[in-house]
Amino acid sequence: MRVGDVMNRSPVRIRDGATIRDAADLMSSTQISDLMVIDAQDGFLGVLSEGDVIRALLPNYDDLIRDGVKFTDAYAVFLQNGRAMRDDRIDRLVIRDPLTLSPDDQILKAAGTMISRYIHRLPVVQDGRLVGTLSRGDLCRAVLAAP
Repeated sequence: MRVGDVMNRSPVRIRDGATIRDAADLMSSTQISDLMVIDAQDGFLGVLSEGDVIRALLPNYDDLIRDGVKFTDAYAVFLQNGRAMRDDRIDRLVIRDPLTLSPDDQILKAAGTMISRYIHRLPVVQDGRLVGTLSRGDLCRAVLAAP
């Protein structure tokens, strides 16, 4: 069975240049933790993960301790970071060279890669264009439904 047989052909996309707030809203409304980033010509650029967004907003605890900020006050810094960064562009957070799949790849290869690398969703790219995504759920559904 090939990736192209089981992939999601309507992946959630976001354009480069969108704001971090736009990305967070899209992640929340779609319940998708990895957004596929495309350019104005629909070329695939990379992946934006919710983990990378959260890491960008989290305070650096070593810096807080050095500056004498108590751990209990870190929440205020977290909120301050959110206010300061919400209108920043996503571009600096995008994983520009992610692992990708081809529609012709075998799903066994995809499954092995996803498990060994702790990846939940991979972009499926053909000729520089995003043609789909493959999630762990897509793999489970396909294998368990196979005759």
